[in-house]
Amino acid sequence: MSTSSTAAQIEKALVQGKWDSSLSDAPNNLIAVAKQVVDGDFRAILTSSFARTLFNPSTADFDRSLGEIFDFSKELDEDPITGELYRLFVAVACLHAYVQANWTGPDLNVTPLEVIPLEAPESVTEQALDAKAISELAYGGEPAYHLAKYPAFLRFSQLILDVPFTHLQTPVWWKLRATLLHQRTLDDPVAFTPDYEGALDSLETLYSDDHNLSGRLYLERGLLQHLFDQNRNALEYFVKAARATGMEYELSGALGKRTKFQVDEKSQLVLLAESHLEDDEEYNAKEEDEQASQFDDTASVSTAAEPKMPETLALNDDTLLEQTEFTSSRPTDTNTSRLSHIDPSKQPALHPLDQSILLSLCLNVKNTMPAHGLTNEQMAPYVARVITHPRNWSVHTMALLLRARLESQRTRTVERSAFQLQALVDQMPTADSTLRERLVYFHSILLPSKWEMERELALRYMSLGVIKSALEIFERLEMWEDVVQCYVSLSQAGKGLAIVRDLLEGRKEEADSVLARGKDGYAQRRATRDVAREAKLWCLLGDLEPEMAPERYQKAWTVSKESSGRAMRSLGGYYFAHNQYAEAVDCLKRAVKLNPLMPRPWFILGCACMRLEDWEGAANAFSRCVAIDEEDGESWSNLASMYLRLDEGAVKKAQNVDGDDTGAETETEDDDDKIAVAAVPFSNKLRAYRALKQGLKFGYENWRMWYNYMIVSMDVGELSEACRALGRVVEETVEKVGASAVDEDVLERLVDAVTRAPLDIEEAKKEGGDQYDVNSPNEGHGLYRNVLDLFERILLPRVSAPRVFKAYGRLMKWQNKWEDALKAYLDAYRCSDAATMEKGEQDVAKWREAVSEVEDVVGVLQNFGPRVDGFGKYKWKPQARSIVRAFMARTKDSFEDEPEWDRLVELQEELKKAEEE
Repeated sequence: MSTSSTAAQIEKALVQGKWDSSLSDAPNNLIAVAKQVVDGDFRAILTSSFARTLFNPSTADFDRSLGEIFDFSKELDEDPITGELYRLFVAVACLHAYVQANWTGPDLNVTPLEVIPLEAPESVTEQALDAKAISELAYGGEPAYHLAKYPAFLRFSQLILDVPFTHLQTPVWWKLRATLLHQRTLDDPVAFTPDYEGALDSLETLYSDDHNLSGRLYLERGLLQHLFDQNRNALEYFVKAARATGMEYELSGALGKRTKFQVDEKSQLVLLAESHLEDDEEYNAKEEDEQASQFDDTASVSTAAEPKMPETLALNDDTLLEQTEFTSSRPTDTNTSRLSHIDPSKQPALHPLDQSILLSLCLNVKNTMPAHGLTNEQMAPYVARVITHPRNWSVHTMALLLRARLESQRTRTVERSAFQLQALVDQMPTADSTLRERLVYFHSILLPSKWEMERELALRYMSLGVIKSALEIFERLEMWEDVVQCYVSLSQAGKGLAIVRDLLEGRKEEADSVLARGKDGYAQRRATRDVAREAKLWCLLGDLEPEMAPERYQKAWTVSKESSGRAMRSLGGYYFAHNQYAEAVDCLKRAVKLNPLMPRPWFILGCACMRLEDWEGAANAFSRCVAIDEEDGESWSNLASMYLRLDEGAVKKAQNVDGDDTGAETETEDDDDKIAVAAVPFSNKLRAYRALKQGLKFGYENWRMWYNYMIVSMDVGELSEACRALGRVVEETVEKVGASAVDEDVLERLVDAVTRAPLDIEEAKKEGGDQYDVNSPNEGHGLYRNVLDLFERILLPRVSAPRVFKAYGRLMKWQNKWEDALKAYLDAYRCSDAATMEKGEQDVAKWREAVSEVEDVVGVLQNFGPRVDGFGKYKWKPQARSIVRAFMARTKDSFEDEPEWDRLVELQEELKKAEEE
């Protein structure tokens, strides 16, 4: 076997975390070393001769950065492929050593200082090496967690993987994994665009025929997008991963029971799923069944066959069942289901990789669904499907963690949720499963680190009101923001403020281990303290002291050497809140330059630019904002507003930032933020229309967006959309503002657009071509259906206004529905000033308008009355006379001397003569 083919097999084994038994011995003991990496014997790798060669410092000056101290580009073998493999072995060993120390356990048996062969100066200690690594791991103004164990291993792995690999294919994949671990080591992930995405695309093509590797790669790329809150991109990768592995899955329903005393069967949500990957060699369900059938003591065989899994706590509730008891062997929708052959209560075991994909899809459901009960109900079947068949220690741990999160919201399950979380924290340092089993699918899930798991437990305690227990955990983890929050909850905010001040002024040690060394050790620790974390403390102090906030944030900016994005975000937000918009723009521009993929700073920047009437700057900010979060409905609305304030050239210039029509969040501080579109280029109106249409997908309840959409739709000729928007505005606001919820001008324009077309479709085609065709949604008969629905379903049941009834009457007149038209005009008169004017009214102008309304309704009766079947010439005349007589009786005392009174008298005489005829 050639070195290149052997290298390809070794690379696959490393990526999968499973040894390929088909590999044979190779020169230089290459295979044996590779197997040590897969098996997790990191001490043997990191203390080997080639590792010592790699870690031999190139300088004795340990005050430099780790990248300058070590030259990781050294040749490790005469054969370049073998040399690159050895370098990759060391990188993977360092990366997984860091994972073992901080995620999976058990305790690591090698330290970073042990892998450096030369005797270092006395100043180089484990603590100093860790502090240097923590400082270098800080990114985008976010500090790395300062109590992470052996962070130098992660930094070493990064530096080794940054060295170009010319003969191997997978170093870029390991670079992706190192990035994921780096982001999870930061206090908060810092979104960025990796410079190796093109290489990952090539890797996808290379492994497209390998279902396992292809699925893993798609899944891990999706997890990175998930960390960056790019939920749409993450979902695409998760779905690609499922397709790559061949897994079939679908949410369905099946009859079953959820409680112990339930009598009637109800349809229960269930996730049907089936794997098509080959089973791992560590666990094969079919083999287990075969073995069990050969022995009487099946329990002992099952225990021996199954790897030990994390403890799954029982619910022990007096009402709820441990899990849904399905009474049907088929899903409800068997006609359309591809998986109708699966019994919901006896589903086949899934491959661990497919289980990981389901858990990732579950994460995506949590991110994309609104915060209501449906979210938990939709996530639960994903988790239950994985928990049913434990296959891998890490995957099962993740499933139990997700279930604990879901159950924390329900009264009957909150107790198990807390206990299960505590059990997961306690299992980390144990050796109840092999390291290889814990690592094999580690990169395919987002298993929290030890400190994240403990923090989550502390937050759970806080939600249950156990504040002091949470405080103890936060103080031990040195998560000072959470410590301060605990003291605020205990009404002791002063203590939290004192802690932050003591940390900054050197009166308080951060770690018990440092405190044990005495006060003399603090000076050195403070001198080497990570500047990003110190800057974060200054920002926290600014949050706690609002009167001194600008000085604190500026100090954080200075301490971080102008690298703290949080400092500029906080300072910009402060200036914006205090109406100092120019200063806010300056700060926020610095913040978005440091971290351009955070939507909130772009949003505030856009709003500040709006206040300064810098429309181009605002359009640029809003474009970036929706480019990051496409589902931000109000951001699209603000972008539309900017389009209507810019000329066409400025719009194109703003769009060039991202190459498409995008935007940011709406400034919702003013209630009267309705768009005016007087002298705006049509191209800009069209862009605004598209932006609002996109935004309404995610801001369906925002009536202001619907109002703006209605106005812009009218201007661009999308009358059917304007009709829909008017209906939504009325539905959302009519209970608060009544009849004023209807934009009567828009309504009348809609009716005009319908009624100007001939009633007869064939005649319309002859006169105007196809523009009045029934298929046109914005004119004539095509628009009529929408306008009629608007009246009958939304307006008439909710609104009583003269112009609304008259508009409906005109629509009915166009349809020759004379009875409906007459009724509409009479309804309009009944709620008009003429019908509601009381005796003693003194407003002459109002009375004169009322006279015109009386004359109008009489005219309608004269024209429509004879056309209505059963109404006839003898019925409309008395009604017309009654209207005139009643109006004259109410207003005679006040307005009998007015000139218009004679018109009423003449009208009354005319109706009297007509009735006598």
